[in-house]
Amino acid sequence: PAGGPGAMAQVPGLLTKEPAPPEVPASNLPEKVCGMALNTGPDSPGDLAAAGFHTAKYLPPEWYQRNFDLYHKALSGCERAEQGRAEANELAEHAAAAAQRAQQDSTAALGQRLKDIHFWKTALQKEIEDLDAETNLLAAQKLRLERALDATEVPYAIAMDNLQCRERRQPPDLVRDEVERELLKEVELIKSVQELLKRTVMQAGNQMRLNRDHKEICELDWSDKVETYNIDDKCGRYSNQSTNIQFHPSSMKFEVSASTPETWATFTHDNICRAEQEKLASINLRALIDNILHDTSKDMRMQCAAVNEAFAKHCEELDDVKHKLEHHLKQILKQIGDQEANIAAFKQAIREKEAPLKVAQTRLYDRSFRPNVELCRDEAQVRLISEAEELTAFIESMKKKLLESEESLRNLEDTRMNLEKDIAVKTNSIFIDRQKCMAHRTRYPNVLKLAGYQ
Repeated sequence: PAGGPGAMAQVPGLLTKEPAPPEVPASNLPEKVCGMALNTGPDSPGDLAAAGFHTAKYLPPEWYQRNFDLYHKALSGCERAEQGRAEANELAEHAAAAAQRAQQDSTAALGQRLKDIHFWKTALQKEIEDLDAETNLLAAQKLRLERALDATEVPYAIAMDNLQCRERRQPPDLVRDEVERELLKEVELIKSVQELLKRTVMQAGNQMRLNRDHKEICELDWSDKVETYNIDDKCGRYSNQSTNIQFHPSSMKFEVSASTPETWATFTHDNICRAEQEKLASINLRALIDNILHDTSKDMRMQCAAVNEAFAKHCEELDDVKHKLEHHLKQILKQIGDQEANIAAFKQAIREKEAPLKVAQTRLYDRSFRPNVELCRDEAQVRLISEAEELTAFIESMKKKLLESEESLRNLEDTRMNLEKDIAVKTNSIFIDRQKCMAHRTRYPNVLKLAGYQ
């Protein structure tokens, strides 16, 4: 038999509405026994089917099955209702105990949180005070740097004036001697000191700005900590009997941008660490400024003494150099005379070799007219060729040597002219070094002014 109402859909011929009556010829219709469609299945009465009626009634097995299903559903519903009541009571008791424990745990967590906030807030406040004091000390060192930088202008002007005066020396005395090297070294030293002081001033300014920036960061963090402490303190005082509590369903979720306890502590710890690093960097910078001012002032005074000593030594050497140049000039004049005599002798020797060469070449020329088989490469012919080649080589070598001697003579004469010119400018060089440069260097500033104390 079919199981349940669903089996009706599978019964052949089952209709859901009354079918349209068939067309019949006009006659007296039989009386309608029933307006309902009757079952036309294999179990339906044949006389009803023969009468043209259909039925949609359930079969007996389907009727019994449907009643059985209703009994089963009723029993299951009772069991589930009884089990649900027991579970609801148990859940209510568990929820009450869990809510009390959760509130106690939350209150304790808020208390611990207040301790953590107070700890970091105190550390931030101390860091803010330390940074402010350190910034003021660094500002005083920056002022010293600026004074020392201004004091380097006079030494730089003196050194540049000395170099410009010495540029008026005449060649060949216009050389990069020890005095000029020391002056250039002094200029480079002063320029490097100025650059160092400028960089240090900028570094001090940047460090002061960093100190203020990190102080501001710590102040913002401290302000947030104060506000958070007040909020958590208020939250810790709430209870079930408080009158200012209400539902806030939207707050029952974590914010996407919310921090974790680790990142929260790391944030403040990093702020304090960075502030400590900047404070330590500021302390080291102040010590570095002291060393820089001490070293630069000392180096500049030492270089000034080295330049003065080089000037004095150079002026003493100028007279000695002048006498030595005059002595070398005498030797050059003697060499010029000897070289001129040597050149004349070489020219005479070359002329003396031309006659034998003419003889040898003339013999070879005449022997080239020997007739027929007499034009023989005999011993005489070989010897004449060898003689002509040897004389030609000697003459070429002597001419080359003559050119070298003439070039040497020209060099000697150029040297003589240079020596004479150099001797003529020594007096001018002595005047520039002694009367111009050394007198100007008496205006060099002292160590205290170079160190930024004045």
